[in-house]
Amino acid sequence: MQQKEYEIRFLTGAQTLYGDEALRQVDAHSQVVVDALNASGRFPVKIVYGGTLKSTDEIESAFLSANDASACVGVILWMHTFSPAKMWIRGLKTLQKPILHLHTQFNAEIPWSEIDMDYMNLNQSAHGDREFGHIMTRLNKSRKVVVGHWNDSEVHDHIAAWSRVCVAWRELNQTRVLRFGDNMNNVAVTDGDKVAAEETFGFRVLYCPVGELAAEVAKVSDGAVAALVSEYEREYEFADDCKSGDGMTQVREAARIEIALREVLERWNAQAFTTNFDDLYGLNQLPGLAAQRLMKDGYGFGAEGDWKTAALVRAMKVAARGLPGGTSFMEDYVYHFKGKGAILQAHMLEVCPSIAKDKPRVEVHPLGIGGKSDPARLVFTASEGSGVAATIVDLGARYRLIVNEVECVAPEDALPKLPVARAFWTPRPDLKTAAAAWIWCGGTHHTSFSSALTREHLEDFAEIAGIEAIFIDSQTKIYDLKRELRWNEAFYGR
Repeated sequence: MQQKEYEIRFLTGAQTLYGDEALRQVDAHSQVVVDALNASGRFPVKIVYGGTLKSTDEIESAFLSANDASACVGVILWMHTFSPAKMWIRGLKTLQKPILHLHTQFNAEIPWSEIDMDYMNLNQSAHGDREFGHIMTRLNKSRKVVVGHWNDSEVHDHIAAWSRVCVAWRELNQTRVLRFGDNMNNVAVTDGDKVAAEETFGFRVLYCPVGELAAEVAKVSDGAVAALVSEYEREYEFADDCKSGDGMTQVREAARIEIALREVLERWNAQAFTTNFDDLYGLNQLPGLAAQRLMKDGYGFGAEGDWKTAALVRAMKVAARGLPGGTSFMEDYVYHFKGKGAILQAHMLEVCPSIAKDKPRVEVHPLGIGGKSDPARLVFTASEGSGVAATIVDLGARYRLIVNEVECVAPEDALPKLPVARAFWTPRPDLKTAAAAWIWCGGTHHTSFSSALTREHLEDFAEIAGIEAIFIDSQTKIYDLKRELRWNEAFYGR
């Protein structure tokens, strides 16, 4: 998870009608706003002032410059005064970066005793931004709209959420998802159209024979394994039967696989990967501990060949970088029909320790599938608190993002015989409604769960990607949801 230098361009709209002095004030005000936003320390990128735009040519030039700048991940647009929107048409048709329309004005309040027509003409964002909003709607431009004074913390929250998603979108467009093996058995929901996915989201899905990983495993030295196991011993608790004997042998094999897997991912310049317990040729065990630790470092992961979830986990990890909480691949397992209901979430092995409540514990247990030796894994319970569980489904001609707001709670009792990492959560509004809604939406059994991100981040993601988004939350009612799905069929097409 490397921190790269990204920027967002801040561009202000005006016109020459009110004279040079007014334009100088617009320019000065804009610089004050940009300086204050950067000084807030709320954003994962630097906001760069790109000037006051007053003509069709200036607008087009600024947008072409933003398109060409690899460091630029988005543009913030503000109409300080009235900026006739027809002169924005050509530029908006060329702009390829995410847009945030900041509907603000320089002064938060009306200066009642001093206001005159010069002040009115200079500070008419209420006029200019509505004109600008009209042309973006007419051109059907995807964007985020934030309303409020530029120095309000709530406005900063909305801009910060969007800027994080802009960075995630930029990195997703450069993501390479490496698949070891193919899709598991005949599972439909984890497969899909990889060409359409690259067209829509930008990430590439590449195939790597698991034999290449196995060959790399054979090259790993015993010294490198010993060093990594020492790292495990510093970071995690160890079950008694993993401190020596057969248990330690399997932990050492897991370490050997992790070292090799990192080498292969770096060789392929991959930021996400999938595994498949049906295809483990040449490996001692399913890469469980390795997948957990690689996710902790920022890699996306999907089990059983699920490349869409691997890419989504990667994007959400990038968006969450630096925020409290964690992000992990997850799977629905067992329902708890009591009260509002809850779901025991887990997977065979691969749950990211970034969501752990306490220090994870290294354990070795039989897997029961795959026909390999008993794999090592980290066992823990997720922290309590709010989060989001998201998935992307391929509907044939388009994609749908499904998001369920959830509340992680402590399990009602100990789970001494469950040898996997797990989370226990109540989906909003309740289990019965949420599960029915998820099924009506065609959702997967795999998700990307995050206790760091919120609905807003994922709503911004869907807007930038231009895909349908369905949110299952405390207000969800099945009758209304079914109507929304039917309306969306008409809008997005099948």
